[in-house]
Amino acid sequence: MLQFEDFIVGETVSAGSIAVSQEDLVAFAERYDAQDFHTDPEAAKASFVGQLIGSGWHSCALLMRLIAEDFLLDSTGMGAPGIDEIKWLRPVFPSDTLHARRTVLETKASRSRPEMGLVRFRFELLNQRDEPVMDQVNWIMFGRKGSGVAAQPAGNWLAHTPRYERPLRESPLEAPAEAPEPARFFEELEIGRRYELGSFTFTPDEIVAFARSFDPQPFHMDEAAAASSSFGRLAASGWHTAALWMATMVSHRRRQLAATTGRPARLGPSPGFKNLRWSKPVFAGDRITYFSEIADKRESASRPQWGLFFHHNTGINQHGDEVFSFDGCVFVERQP
Repeated sequence: MLQFEDFIVGETVSAGSIAVSQEDLVAFAERYDAQDFHTDPEAAKASFVGQLIGSGWHSCALLMRLIAEDFLLDSTGMGAPGIDEIKWLRPVFPSDTLHARRTVLETKASRSRPEMGLVRFRFELLNQRDEPVMDQVNWIMFGRKGSGVAAQPAGNWLAHTPRYERPLRESPLEAPAEAPEPARFFEELEIGRRYELGSFTFTPDEIVAFARSFDPQPFHMDEAAAASSSFGRLAASGWHTAALWMATMVSHRRRQLAATTGRPARLGPSPGFKNLRWSKPVFAGDRITYFSEIADKRESASRPQWGLFFHHNTGINQHGDEVFSFDGCVFVERQP
């Protein structure tokens, strides 16, 4: 069992592997990132990559599964407050085999909670050629030795394969009441414009379905185990909260395209994001409404037909509390 004091600055450990099929990539994307280049091999041929690739959010979820298998499920892990930065470096293709590598960057004891310490990691997700496809930096909280913080309860939490299987009772996305705007080219984007993307109610079935594939920690998987955890009741994985932001963003984009006359502006890839924060837990029964605000935009020097726009994104629960936020960016086509 790993506790806070067991993590040594500079230590690097390689861990696990997951083979991903086309079916795996499509199963995740159909629920959380249903863009053609993630779900339709034929349509993907006309995309910016030219073939079907995995969602970047799927890569985040798969790395979470590898981290859980490697050490989290045999530790005094108490969750993560957020992610400092994610870089999506290369696409993930069908038949890739992914493995993880973790490096301890920093450790510090908590001043306000003496039973706890924080460890800052760099996690890398690499393919079968040992090429990094994603880079992630974040803190994780761990119980300290002698503090009385127990390891996570024993259980066969890894029994399910890392392929997403939708629950029998599925919660739908809810579209906002406001009428959609047409899809905008780079020059038409208005800094400060805020969009409501949609809402989603996190049911126990949905929480467990995601967690059993990607984040099988007991407080996401089992009501009784969650009751004795720091959460106190069943809570959604932070990556589940993030994946639903993407699902509402795709739904928002489809409404924009339906409202567009003429050829719409195309979206390109996203290089990653920063400052992701899970500021409050998302519990079973919570209804989260997602928003995206255009924070800035910049012409691309390397791709003159494209520009980059930067967006600040939030999730707000039914009580008006912010539970989730991050700063992202994505390429968007310039006017012909």
